[in-house]
Amino acid sequence: MAKLEKATLGVIGGSGVYQMEGLSDVKEIKIRTPFGDPSDTLILGTLGNQRVAFLPRHGRGHRIKPHELPIAANIYALKSLGVERILSLSAVGSLREDYAPLDIVIPDQLFDRTKLRPSTFFPPGAVVHISFAEPFCPELSQVLYQAARQAGARVHKGGKLVVMDGPAFSTKAESEVYRFLKMDLIGMTALPEAKFAREAEICYATIALVTDYDVWHPAHDTVTAQLIVQNLMKNAEMGKRIVRYAVAEVPSAREHCPCPTALQTAIITSHDRIPPKVRRNLGLLLDKYLPREKPAPNGRKAKK
Repeated sequence: MAKLEKATLGVIGGSGVYQMEGLSDVKEIKIRTPFGDPSDTLILGTLGNQRVAFLPRHGRGHRIKPHELPIAANIYALKSLGVERILSLSAVGSLREDYAPLDIVIPDQLFDRTKLRPSTFFPPGAVVHISFAEPFCPELSQVLYQAARQAGARVHKGGKLVVMDGPAFSTKAESEVYRFLKMDLIGMTALPEAKFAREAEICYATIALVTDYDVWHPAHDTVTAQLIVQNLMKNAEMGKRIVRYAVAEVPSAREHCPCPTALQTAIITSHDRIPPKVRRNLGLLLDKYLPREKPAPNGRKAKK
């Protein structure tokens, strides 16, 4: 099998962001993973002096609903290309007055209200408990915030993003409860994407593109897909511009965040009890922490 090209930076485009302009030396790469196919063919290109892998989250033409996203395959595919950091672009609704439509938010917390989605790479037989108190990489989030300021966006640093399954939008009662709980934003895609990225030891941060006030604001129309698309077209270009600024500012080494060693103390199952199939499928994540098998004198494999 031909060796895959490498990219250390990944970009996942959300609703309205199905391509990444400004890439040079572009190649399309189709990757098959143990978890099936990613959302779409990955686009590999050079942006500034960085090799970047771009993936449209919902597929080109927006074919995949939020709760149907092949998130494990998406993150695994990016990891297999050598991606160490993911910049996520995501459309969100606002749950507070000062986070207005067309604003940009770099959230720092997540609140999980999903019910229909797997939330880990690890199947029965392998127990892994990652630390997730800080779900977004703090170093990468700071890079995105500074890049948004450079790009001229009206940007807010920090915010609690509640994630729901969809595809229907919130009821008014739900929206009011989220505001009572002091949530700031609502979306459908940051989870479990951020959890899979953490398990893959990839730094992950989100550029949240505010499209609407959900359904709580009495002075604004009820959220509709048409309204979201209209506002997305206006601020999707700003999101891409932020990415271009961010690429130039990403540090070469990952020294000031916990992401690169997230699995180091998270694997609870005894190494010799992890099923062989899990070790094969997830060697990309596990091999650095598990002792390798070596041939025994009788020709069979034996553990160190």
